[in-house]
Amino acid sequence: MKKALLLAAIISLLALTAAPAAQAAAPYEAYTYNYYRDAVALPAPFLPERTVDGLRLGVGDFKMPNDIYVTKDGIVYILDSGNNRIIVLDENWNVTRIIDGFDNNGTSDTFGNPNGIFVAEDGEIYIADTDKRRVVVLTEDGKLVKIVQNPQSEVLPDNFEFAPLRVTADRADRIFVIARGVYEGIMQFDEKGEFLGYVGTIKVQPSAADRLWRWLATDAQKAQMVLFIPTEFSSLDIDHKGFVYATNIDVGSTETIKRINPLGQDVIKRFGHYPNVGDIRYRIYGNNSGPSKLTDIKVIGDGMYVVLDSNRARLFTYNDEGELLYAFGGRGTQLGVFNTPVAVEWQKDKLLVLDRGKNNIVVFKPTRFGRLVHEATALHYNGNTEAAVELWKEVLRLNSNYDIAYLGIGKSLLMAKENKEAMEYFKLGMSRKYYSIAFKRYRREVMQEHFSTFMTTVIVLIAAFVAFRIARRVRLGRSAGHEA
Repeated sequence: MKKALLLAAIISLLALTAAPAAQAAAPYEAYTYNYYRDAVALPAPFLPERTVDGLRLGVGDFKMPNDIYVTKDGIVYILDSGNNRIIVLDENWNVTRIIDGFDNNGTSDTFGNPNGIFVAEDGEIYIADTDKRRVVVLTEDGKLVKIVQNPQSEVLPDNFEFAPLRVTADRADRIFVIARGVYEGIMQFDEKGEFLGYVGTIKVQPSAADRLWRWLATDAQKAQMVLFIPTEFSSLDIDHKGFVYATNIDVGSTETIKRINPLGQDVIKRFGHYPNVGDIRYRIYGNNSGPSKLTDIKVIGDGMYVVLDSNRARLFTYNDEGELLYAFGGRGTQLGVFNTPVAVEWQKDKLLVLDRGKNNIVVFKPTRFGRLVHEATALHYNGNTEAAVELWKEVLRLNSNYDIAYLGIGKSLLMAKENKEAMEYFKLGMSRKYYSIAFKRYRREVMQEHFSTFMTTVIVLIAAFVAFRIARRVRLGRSAGHEA
């Protein structure tokens, strides 16, 4: 009996000690791309902590959930579309209320397969109620504020059917909507729900072959050709400055992520080695082939944003320069990989991914590597470059092949006017652009430092040359006199 108890205790102890190791193992590979387009392995920036589903919350199974939103206070809103309800949780994942309907001028009203949700800073809830062709705005307590539906405008066709898929709003209560079948851009409405027009129009550039065929084709053939119609936007989010971030699925485009200013212009930065489009190397045929399909985006602050690739079920995080910080994810049955991911959110320092295929939410916690990368990026973005350098050096101790860390240190040294040292880090980070800038500044610095010595040397040499010529003429003159 004692031996059995001792054996059981040993097994329990082994199980407890083995649990953290099992939890620490990531079921996916993290990576970024270097200058040569090669995928470079990275330590996992996030590890799966747990999953959350309807049964664990005590509200019954989710059914085809389409979206999730987290407020600055950590309040979670789950759009359980198949059940036509919104589940509201506090920051500790306790259910506080369920919104499955609202009073519409004395009549009980419900949702119809809603696809998108957004919560404003004042607590107002915006729901893209797709099948009922409207945007519903509710108070924090679920009372009706207004309904945006049946937009009217001369730019809209007579048979236009409003089917909103994603929605967000700014501090001026302007509403931005991605609607099904709308290719002209993101629909914009004022605070009263009146349609204002489109922002962020996607420009489609036909290939050289397409242009050649159209030039050679007859009028009849041109009429049968497929029109170059812009693709639809797939998701949107908004930052604290009122800039709208949006993604679209446009195969072959280098502008699948946009940052749209109040004038409707795309002002996102694309200063990385490659465009911020997700994967830049992929198979052409077979499983997991084709370019990334970016179907959701989340602004996580300090210039950083995360995009979700539904094609390979991966997450890509970029800084404000458009440089890829890291990528990770994949498909599978293990904790931390997905079936059909549809939305990504940020809860303080944790990453949340809504998986419609598994009807759950995966909660990821940052690793030391991920936390250091975020903190260093945030410090650099906010101008605290000296502190950022120390964190980037810590990152390099974890992974010496991380180009972004070398670039971060180089940029900080460049701002501190330590140009020679910056050149070394830009060389390690394979950045020709910033190396050239540092080199020009260092060359100017050397010229300024040695200018007086250089000019003194030049003057002395000129004076010596002049004296030599004078002395030579004098000797020649004397020689000619003696001969005479």
